[in-house]
Amino acid sequence: MQPTAQAVWRALNITQAPEGRKKMSHTSGNILLQMIFSTHGRLPLIKPDFRDDLFAYLGGIIREMHGTALIIIGAADHVHMLVRIRPAHSAAEIARIVKANSSRWVREKWDPKFAWQTGYGVFSVSESSVAAVTKYVAGQEEHHQKHSFQEELVAFLKKNNVAYDERYIWD
Repeated sequence: MQPTAQAVWRALNITQAPEGRKKMSHTSGNILLQMIFSTHGRLPLIKPDFRDDLFAYLGGIIREMHGTALIIIGAADHVHMLVRIRPAHSAAEIARIVKANSSRWVREKWDPKFAWQTGYGVFSVSESSVAAVTKYVAGQEEHHQKHSFQEELVAFLKKNNVAYDERYIWD
């Protein structure tokens, strides 16, 4: 096992990086993800009486994970989240924690039958696309007057070159 650069520097009593090199004390990153997930069976379970509170709660979960929720909006049957996460967290971990905690919260507070679908969609977003993705997510109500969640997700999969079998993307 190779020693880390910092361990070598300490052993040699070096307090600054060698000429032309910089010490990096922690991992840095700018990971932007658009996450999309539906209610179980794509049923209209996100009711108007708790919808805004749910979106705020989802943002709070992201904040607790030291991330930033740039926008969270959805329809009666699904949610879109544009989030900036830390490199320490994977997309799978974010989805698992967000969905588990928020579904438990909704069940305890409003609807004991509430549940999210098993899966989710996650798509990387470049910093230069944040404004366009934010605009897209903000326009969800208008968008879903013309397109269903299923049509939208399939379009995302195709646009992002994600191989899929339609028999297995709906639960």
